[in-house]
Amino acid sequence: MSAPHNRRSIFLGRMSLPERNFIADALRAETVGGVLLLVAAVVALLWANILGDSYESVRGFHLGIGSIGLDLSLQHWAADGLLAVFFFVAGIELKRELVAGDLREPKKAALPVVAALCGMAMPALVYFVVNTVGGGSMDGWAVPTATDIAFALAVLAVIGTSLPSALRAFLLTLAVVDDLFAILIIAVFFTSQLNFLALGFAVAGLAVFYLLLRKGVRGWYIYVPLALVIWGLMYNSGIHATIAGVAMGLMLRCHRRDGEEQSPGEHIEHLVRPVSAGLAVPLFALFSAGVSISGSALHDVFTKPETLGVVLGLVVGKALGIFGGTWCAARFTRAELNPDLRWPDLFAVASLAGIGFTVSLLIGELAFTDDPLLTDEIKAAVLTGSLIAAVLSGILLKIRNAKYKKLCEDEDRDEDQDGIPDVYELGNPEYHLRMAKLLEAKAAEHRRLAEVASGANAGDDGPA
Repeated sequence: MSAPHNRRSIFLGRMSLPERNFIADALRAETVGGVLLLVAAVVALLWANILGDSYESVRGFHLGIGSIGLDLSLQHWAADGLLAVFFFVAGIELKRELVAGDLREPKKAALPVVAALCGMAMPALVYFVVNTVGGGSMDGWAVPTATDIAFALAVLAVIGTSLPSALRAFLLTLAVVDDLFAILIIAVFFTSQLNFLALGFAVAGLAVFYLLLRKGVRGWYIYVPLALVIWGLMYNSGIHATIAGVAMGLMLRCHRRDGEEQSPGEHIEHLVRPVSAGLAVPLFALFSAGVSISGSALHDVFTKPETLGVVLGLVVGKALGIFGGTWCAARFTRAELNPDLRWPDLFAVASLAGIGFTVSLLIGELAFTDDPLLTDEIKAAVLTGSLIAAVLSGILLKIRNAKYKKLCEDEDRDEDQDGIPDVYELGNPEYHLRMAKLLEAKAAEHRRLAEVASGANAGDDGPA
């Protein structure tokens, strides 16, 4: 018999009920937002290709106050302003994962963190190899490294594929870690000039934000104006303004105290997520995804090294990186895959992570700011790569959809109708007592119906 400490842990096993419920709520909101994101992207493409001049005029329209350095086009307001809301939610998600989710335990965190790192390193490597061979620019190496969880979930919703909660949770945790490293890439590699005075004031504003939170000060009328000031200072500092959103999200308390149904971070995330998923990200897509699609443009996507590197990075690099990293980490940590799942299931999810829409578009704009034509070609490559990844992963997931559907039904079954899925009560004596009474009641009902049917048949055989 093996010693207890040699026992292998289960990878992608059943989560705790509170964690399962939280993730289900979060993914539900992301799915709705993803569908809106998909619609916005389609509208942007149609608008740009049918009424291209009006599209360019609208997204190039400037608003703001030039004297404080905030006279921006609508496209830049969406990329620098609205996406700060998206990254604020990402910061809260990361904080919650670190204090209450899978990332709080190093052993559990190892697999998604390694998967995310490999899932970012491999696309960058693919891009590097393609552009080394083809003689292209290395500036776009970070474009295919990001995963768009909302778009990925929208694909699942559109193709009608069930996905067990363990795989959904893995995809969400993967995306959270992915967002963290994307933020670091933006902060480190896309900051050219720094205004130290503005940066100093932004840091001071964040310190005030943190102290107010720790003192328990409440009131949106305090935090919203302060957040806007911090965002404006961060924008003027030369660091991408979305970093301010992440920093503020990470400062919120996301662990529950005695008597709390929700932590402050969870409560604020619940309020802000619909704004992020339903408004901020779709508007960013509307003003960023509009690129001209023609035969020559599609030809360029597959012939230019920069664009081909992005497509292959998303489609090939993401799938191989996440799958290979996870498999190696599982072998190293002696983790066994959930017996209800197979490694091809993980490969399908890894392929789904190749949808890199939102953050990839943002990094594409930052990487080729001085070359508008190449920027549009990179965006076309992001759209093409994301579409190919969506189709391939959709096919792979559909193959196993019958199995996934059964697993989801087993996870959600609640025979005693007490609001708790039966799989979470199998060791509870009260549950077995309730089930015994329920089965007894059903048996009694069946006997009564049989007696009624028997009496009816006897009547039919009577005096006619």
